[in-house]
Amino acid sequence: MIETFDLVVIGSGTAAQAVASRCRKAGWTVAMIDQRPFGGTCALRGCDPKKVLVGAAAAVDAARLLSGKGVRPESLAIDWTELIRFKRTFTDPHPEHLKAKLAGEGIVTFQSTARFVDPAHIDVGGTVLNATRAIVIAAGARPADLPIGGREHVVTSDQFLDLPSLPASIAFVGGGYISFEFAHVAARAGARVTILHRDDRPLAEFDPGLVERLVARTRALGVDVRLNTDVRAIQANDDQYRIVADARGSSSVVDARLVVHGAGRVPDLDDLALDAGGVGHSAAGVAVNQYLQSTSNPLVYAAGDCADTEAPALTPVAGYEGRIVAANLLEGNRLTPNYDAIPSVIFTLPPLARVGLREDEARARGVSFVSHHDDTSTWHSSRRAGETFSGFNLLVEPASGRIVGAHLLGPHADETINLFALAMRTGVTADRFKDVLWAYPTLGSDTAYMV
Repeated sequence: MIETFDLVVIGSGTAAQAVASRCRKAGWTVAMIDQRPFGGTCALRGCDPKKVLVGAAAAVDAARLLSGKGVRPESLAIDWTELIRFKRTFTDPHPEHLKAKLAGEGIVTFQSTARFVDPAHIDVGGTVLNATRAIVIAAGARPADLPIGGREHVVTSDQFLDLPSLPASIAFVGGGYISFEFAHVAARAGARVTILHRDDRPLAEFDPGLVERLVARTRALGVDVRLNTDVRAIQANDDQYRIVADARGSSSVVDARLVVHGAGRVPDLDDLALDAGGVGHSAAGVAVNQYLQSTSNPLVYAAGDCADTEAPALTPVAGYEGRIVAANLLEGNRLTPNYDAIPSVIFTLPPLARVGLREDEARARGVSFVSHHDDTSTWHSSRRAGETFSGFNLLVEPASGRIVGAHLLGPHADETINLFALAMRTGVTADRFKDVLWAYPTLGSDTAYMV
């Protein structure tokens, strides 16, 4: 059986929805395929449900930080089962709501595995979809394969977000954002937590000085952060697991009731039979040109985490690339993405945020800069919250006053970083920050001193 559509979209997340809705509104016939529940990573098993858990941990953390300062948090605790139940009020209804919305727009949905038959045809559970104008791959990412013995014992971040109860002890393999964010939640919920990271520097995309402060904050929380510790094997041992690792030549062992994958994600392309479709790809994703069009099959475009671009794997980027692809499909290839000044946040407590260049990146590009940095734990914004680990590093180009990098650790850094992102995208200089009469006392008013 063959069904014909102008556009076939593989995936149902932010990028996929952006392309499909715009092309359908323009009158195209559109099919959308996803082998998992509709909605994509962010809405169902990523950003949104994670932030629900972080919100509960933040409430507990805020009270505990003010213990002895007018707040008595002794009886405050996270009820994990109740929290997961609350989280599910966001995630459980979403797939059907989205499918109903798509149907209302006239987009036909298929919940099955998509596989290329040839450059213009996709097999979906025995039905072949013929794409006459375009195929868009927006399949997102999945946890990377772990080359260690006993990897079958490791659960993914998806599974962590659905734990009906919280184990007494948890070990995270890898020191990426997933490990740090979930470790901060789990520790505040009462678990004994260990992070095992193979290198000497976790969260490598962020400012190294602020990462050191965050690691110190994480350890102060009670999390055992072990750096230069390479996991070799995971052994099932009665009702818990034993993680065997190499720590700079010596053996290291950790016992935990749960082992969580936090060692990175890769484009989710394995099931698509891309070679049959003539779609060039690598471990970094679908090979695309400046218009996000496949370099080997002009019928195909890619957007989001599965496209091989220089962009960070972030939900706003996926939506942005989806809009770029839609415009290029409807109007001809004319738009190229601009990846400058995209903010990124680690939702630990406190959060760590960045936008623009790190110092090493600025030097490598030959950008002249002055670094404004400080420990802000004694500033009013941190002291009033009881936070003793906070700081910033602002990179300003002396000649122009242009802000080329902003790095923040501290209360509400996840919101404050957007001020710097806006400034960098619109050309607002450091001097303009100092000229603004900010509401006080706020995190916004701190920015005048940072620049």
